[in-house]
Amino acid sequence: GAFQKKSHSARILSPEEAERLAKDRVLVSEFKQLKLEKEAQKNWDLFYKRNSTNFFKDRHWTTREFQELKACREFADQKLTILEAGCGVGNCLFPLLEDDLNIFAYACDFSPRAVEYVKKNALYSTERCKVFQCDLTKDDLLENIPADSVDVVTLIFVLSAIHPDKMHLVLKNIYKVLKPGKCVLFRDYGLYDHAMLRFKSGSKLGENFYVRQDGTRSYFFTEEFLSQLFKAEGYEQVVNEYVQRETVNRKEDLRVPRVFLQSKFQKP
Repeated sequence: GAFQKKSHSARILSPEEAERLAKDRVLVSEFKQLKLEKEAQKNWDLFYKRNSTNFFKDRHWTTREFQELKACREFADQKLTILEAGCGVGNCLFPLLEDDLNIFAYACDFSPRAVEYVKKNALYSTERCKVFQCDLTKDDLLENIPADSVDVVTLIFVLSAIHPDKMHLVLKNIYKVLKPGKCVLFRDYGLYDHAMLRFKSGSKLGENFYVRQDGTRSYFFTEEFLSQLFKAEGYEQVVNEYVQRETVNRKEDLRVPRVFLQSKFQKP
């Protein structure tokens, strides 16, 4: 079982959690940080090599959580063009294409291996989607997508894997292909999510930024940081809030606090 609530205030830590986070001040060395940045693509490629298409569950919740995927249509059968920025192996893409026959999707990922998995999927069709490898911080999306042509961009658990200094480059890149008046739908890790509290000492790269054992990285967003990031690139904020969940494992009597940031930013 689980409960869910949306709010504008961050999760409040227990005294033990606060003390543990306060003690964790030592940052990973600059040499290792540079190495992680240089090897970011390799580390994600290895992640997909190890886990194949089995790691993430198919995300059938996308249309439920983001009504805009239906609401942004002006009439019922309007063909929508979407961009899934950071598509992984298609856990979000394919449920969406199955659920909605009037969607054409562009989808890209940092990992060449992930892109290959998408192309090998039985549901992959070049008539309904165009998938390509792309580093969103430096490869121009206009090489694959016409300017101002996309109705909705989904940015789901993607920005957190990118160095905070480069996140603005992703938003700048996406801005070019999004139609005026249309939105980016964002969902990612929020401050004090359970995953953040589980990092052991020696995993910290910077404020709210950590490295996993496999070399992939994760940033945990505050509402304020995300808002400033998007607004600095010319977007207008429509919705930006924490989603707090408590996942309960009754068998093991475990209560796990999950915190995400769910947001919607519009290109004026």
